[in-house]
Amino acid sequence: MPSPTQAGTVIVIGGALKAESDAVWQRMVDEAGGAGAAIAVFPTAAADPERVAAQIVAALNRCGARAHVVPVAPHLEGVDLQAALRDEALIARVAASDAVFFSGGSQEFIVDTLQPAGRPTAMLGAIHAVFSAGGVVAGTSAGAAIMSRLMFRDAMDNLAVLKGQWRAGREYDQGLGFVDPALLIDQHFLKRGRIGRMLPAMRALGLRLGLGVDENAAVVIKGGRLEVLGGSGALLVDLGEASHDAALPAFNLRGARLSYLDHGDCHDLASGVTTPAPRKLTGTCIDPAAPGFKPGLETDRYFLDILGDGCLLGAMTQLLDGPGAEVRGLAYRANPPSDERAPDIGFEFRLHRAPGLVGWRSAGHGDEGYTVLGARLDVVPVRVANPLFLPLTAEPAHVVESAQCQAGTAP
Repeated sequence: MPSPTQAGTVIVIGGALKAESDAVWQRMVDEAGGAGAAIAVFPTAAADPERVAAQIVAALNRCGARAHVVPVAPHLEGVDLQAALRDEALIARVAASDAVFFSGGSQEFIVDTLQPAGRPTAMLGAIHAVFSAGGVVAGTSAGAAIMSRLMFRDAMDNLAVLKGQWRAGREYDQGLGFVDPALLIDQHFLKRGRIGRMLPAMRALGLRLGLGVDENAAVVIKGGRLEVLGGSGALLVDLGEASHDAALPAFNLRGARLSYLDHGDCHDLASGVTTPAPRKLTGTCIDPAAPGFKPGLETDRYFLDILGDGCLLGAMTQLLDGPGAEVRGLAYRANPPSDERAPDIGFEFRLHRAPGLVGWRSAGHGDEGYTVLGARLDVVPVRVANPLFLPLTAEPAHVVESAQCQAGTAP
């Protein structure tokens, strides 16, 4: 289990953070020391760094910070990137900051710029100095991905990763390592169905814990404690009790443990204990194993695209508060391209109840969010027909007449 060894505070944002999400922006400023906190903004990952940096600086300064842009970005016009990386005055200004913020974009730009070929630059050393002194390192989207020791580099195709496309320097790479080495961070998680790449990545990299942060949500990691903020939540993946069948020729997994943490929920990495938000504790506690349990949801849905937008969370809440002891869904490609690897292979995701499954539902003021702890997941490779279905065709007239005669309905 990861240990609370980090000196400073990490804030990982799942991407698409709304400019008006002041609770998250304000928390960054507060963790950095409050009004007047100096925050160095790195638009390194952005394709349009000038515009992106201006938006971030405005949001932070609106919450009382003194944010400044660090002109270290491959796509920043009119700036000598290598000169900026070696600029002693700029390095010193970063080191004297209270916090560092990484923008979204492409995370490979961040690691290739600050840690080329795995070698840390002096600028990266300044950022680590901020963190070692108890400062804040925060990032959104690409800026969240780089927080892990190992990170997703360019693994946009979840299904391809599930099918075994996993190459160093391509799908994964070294991150900057601001969180515990045993923890893998991912972003845009529920929106883009990235459980499909998280599970095989964790197995391949030998990592027990994964943290997938959804869009417009943030997780504050401080002293081994996680706290979720924002308009959505985060998924905690634990493979500590998971197993797989090495005899099967495709990725498979049994007994993964999934927990969905909503806004205001906290989790202790060392003990594994989750504390729901206060509003949840005044809401409804849900224990499907309790005597007299009555499901609050009537749906018994099979998820034909379990990697679709929000589908995994829908399946988890159905498992917790629905009528069935398991919920199933499929990950497959209905129209595979000609160069698709194993085009007939898909994966069935089977969520099932096990001892320890419990959750909360908050109610009131339009808030009906769930916290789901301890859902169990199996991933089973399956063979999918291609095409998956065929249209019905009209039967020839003589066949129809014959059928009517046999049924005694002929005119």
